[in-house]
Amino acid sequence: MYLPEIFEETDLEKLYQLIQDYPFATLISHSDEGLEANHLPFKLLRDEESQTATLVAHIAKNNPLHTQIENGAEILIIFQGEQGYISPNWYPTKQQHHQHVPTWNYQVVHVKGKINFLHDEKSLRGILAKLTRTHEAKQPIPWKMSDAPKEYIAQEIADIVGIEIQMTRITGKFKLSQNREKIDAIGVVEGLEKQGDIGLAKVIQQYIEE
Repeated sequence: MYLPEIFEETDLEKLYQLIQDYPFATLISHSDEGLEANHLPFKLLRDEESQTATLVAHIAKNNPLHTQIENGAEILIIFQGEQGYISPNWYPTKQQHHQHVPTWNYQVVHVKGKINFLHDEKSLRGILAKLTRTHEAKQPIPWKMSDAPKEYIAQEIADIVGIEIQMTRITGKFKLSQNREKIDAIGVVEGLEKQGDIGLAKVIQQYIEE
């Protein structure tokens, strides 16, 4: 990834937070059959004592990923946060010299790691429980695996393969108008807010304040 220093985000807490806020990511692998991309929701697990982090997910057993690559293979996972088009009309200094062009602002986190496929029922239940608790947390009455018949859950578990990825490298690129004058960055926030893109406007505003 092309990464100018001004856009590089090295704060691990911010990178981990993006993963938690935007867990649906693209897993890219390479095998004898070439490049493959799979789109999956991940759960971030942090070990404070060892200062390590792991990502877990699951795929359908019919997904050939677990037969194309072996345990220990290196993979790349891309998480994408807020993103959007930036019009040069939003820069107040455009009226002075007109030396601005359109661009795109965005947040991405790249994670490299080694993949491990899990097939035992205990591991699979653990992954499903973690994912379910996370994504059901906002529901008025969170769904639990125990809500479904045991036989049904057992069959569902038999049809999946767990994924565990030990993270070896994490890189963040937050392109949020840091290379613009403050007055122009503020203009970007106002332009985004006017068109209803509140999420991107909010993260850019945070960088202006920092």
